[in-house]
Amino acid sequence: MSERVIALLDQRPPILPLPPLLAEQDLSALPVDRLRRPLTDLRISVTDRCNFRCSYCMPKEVFDKDYAYLPHDQLLSFEEITRIASVFVDRGVRKIRLTGGEPLLRKNIEILIAQLAALRTPDGQALDLTLTTNGSLLARKAQSLKDAGLQRVTVSLDGLDDAVFRQMNDVDFPVTDVLAGIEAARAAGLGPIKVNMVVKRGTNDHEILSMARHFRGTGIVLRFIEYMDVGATNGWRMDEVLPSAEVIRLLQTELPLVQLDPSAPGETAERWGYADAQGLYDPTLGEIGVISSVTQAFCGDCNRARLSTEGRLYLCLFASQGYDLRQLLRDPTKSNGELAATVDAIWRGRHDQYSVLRSQQGADTTHAPSRRVEMSYIGG
Repeated sequence: MSERVIALLDQRPPILPLPPLLAEQDLSALPVDRLRRPLTDLRISVTDRCNFRCSYCMPKEVFDKDYAYLPHDQLLSFEEITRIASVFVDRGVRKIRLTGGEPLLRKNIEILIAQLAALRTPDGQALDLTLTTNGSLLARKAQSLKDAGLQRVTVSLDGLDDAVFRQMNDVDFPVTDVLAGIEAARAAGLGPIKVNMVVKRGTNDHEILSMARHFRGTGIVLRFIEYMDVGATNGWRMDEVLPSAEVIRLLQTELPLVQLDPSAPGETAERWGYADAQGLYDPTLGEIGVISSVTQAFCGDCNRARLSTEGRLYLCLFASQGYDLRQLLRDPTKSNGELAATVDAIWRGRHDQYSVLRSQQGADTTHAPSRRVEMSYIGG
């Protein structure tokens, strides 16, 4: 076993210059990037703080009591988030996901949710508004989130065994409290609920079948995510990645599955439905998903942009640099039209496909950017 080395790096990489705008920039058509990918999905990080210290995201060795988080005046206000979100909606975004850190740590987040829920697409449609959470505060927040206009939640849960779960969150948080949060979300009508399990070989891979058994037939979609090389602080190693193909083979030993069609363009999860005695998909048993973030690149139809807590726009989960939109939001001379033109210009120049390039290079990450943005900073 090789020695783990954790780099002590600022999780906020350098800023890219904003692209120049044309005097008569045409905004009549929605933007597509250089690989002909549209912009339909915006993920907004509302805080860089989290109350968990999961080793694959915010390891204690880096995010300790002395770690310097962003001061409050550097965070985008709810009004600023809503304004820039409305610009993205005008440019084609139909789905907004709130992330963190842990988004439920952001004070009065229900106010932001209500503001975003009021937004409409140019043809008058409501947005698909969702939130990813570690579930620690969900039991007490679920109903107020629903009342504010949130439609559904995704909960991170890396195992049902309490000892394993406490080890992975590294703050001794009990799994029963997260399960209570999931039930509260179900009762409040925040659905369909998804549960994400990051699988690390040798750490929680023995929990795969028990997780599947627990959520089968409940209406909750369980998704298994390959442990990713996001950022530079989690000490990622390829030998800790359990390929999704192995996850499926393991599940098939006990729970027969049928592969399903993608639910939407740009969907990151490969869908599998539980089969009945005749080998046919039984919707009453539900489905699982696998997100092969390492072994099967899905850059080809990636339609997602990510906005950091203080207003930097990142075009890839594995990006090394972002564009500072906060400077435009806080400049009283800049109109929404100029913001829209900037978003268009940034997206039209996009050619990010990190996972494709990594797969071409194999497991060698020697030439990968050394200061990739951390997952805890822009969300997963």
